[in-house]
Amino acid sequence: MTPNRWSDLSRPPLNQTALRRALLHEKHPLWTHLEVLDSVTSTNTELVSRTRAGEARPGTVLVAEEQTAGRGRLDRAWSAPARSGLFFSVLLRPHAAAERWGWIPLLAGVAAAGALARTAGVDTGLKWPNDILATGADEERKIGGILAERVDDEHVVLGIGLNVTLREDELPVPTAGSLALAGAQGTDRDPILRAVLRAFEDWYGRWSAADGDPASSDVLEAYAAGCVTLGRSVRAMLPGGEELLGEAVAVDGDGRLVIASEQGVQRPVAAGDIVHLRPATGK
Repeated sequence: MTPNRWSDLSRPPLNQTALRRALLHEKHPLWTHLEVLDSVTSTNTELVSRTRAGEARPGTVLVAEEQTAGRGRLDRAWSAPARSGLFFSVLLRPHAAAERWGWIPLLAGVAAAGALARTAGVDTGLKWPNDILATGADEERKIGGILAERVDDEHVVLGIGLNVTLREDELPVPTAGSLALAGAQGTDRDPILRAVLRAFEDWYGRWSAADGDPASSDVLEAYAAGCVTLGRSVRAMLPGGEELLGEAVAVDGDGRLVIASEQGVQRPVAAGDIVHLRPATGK
């Protein structure tokens, strides 16, 4: 008999009532609605569709126990067993200028990495631009990813996927990981989700209060401090097939990764796939 994907007792369901009680009140004004779905193709796809249809308001949090067609950057698939992770999207209406919206996924990374370190006791790092890593034991494994999509001139849907209880034989690729495999102190998804959403609200609030300025809101400093890409030799695979080799030396005010070539020429990269070529030094 094929095991029922919902019957794993080590993976209990999320408690929608408790999550709403914890997050939908005056102490957390950013969040206006929270819904847990059993299964959905992609929380981002669903929330974008609802937004365009006028069926979602800013502050909506959409969580799925299972995604059947989850998406990451560059249209990559994101798959995981039911209830093995946290797959959620939030609808935002930023008041900052649109040219600063690129900082939303970066500040989400700062929030998520910090929340996971505090709640699960796992050493975390950020790989530019949107990966959350579990670091330690001389290796780095991707445990989460972030995807921001601009819906229209006023709204952004931000999606976060986190591997929580995936076992080694369930990992999609050898470089992936999970909180459980990283030795997390706890893998109860309810408190982890609450911690990530509260941390995001805090950082998003700072950024919004500073009109999206990454420096005065401390987002730039916090991101650079947690970014394990900095100080590394990297290969950047850029749109159009171009490759750029060099050292990642900074993240600039626009959220771009600055890569210095062997000739000392510094070039900011706004989009691309980054491969770490050697371990970090002094980090």
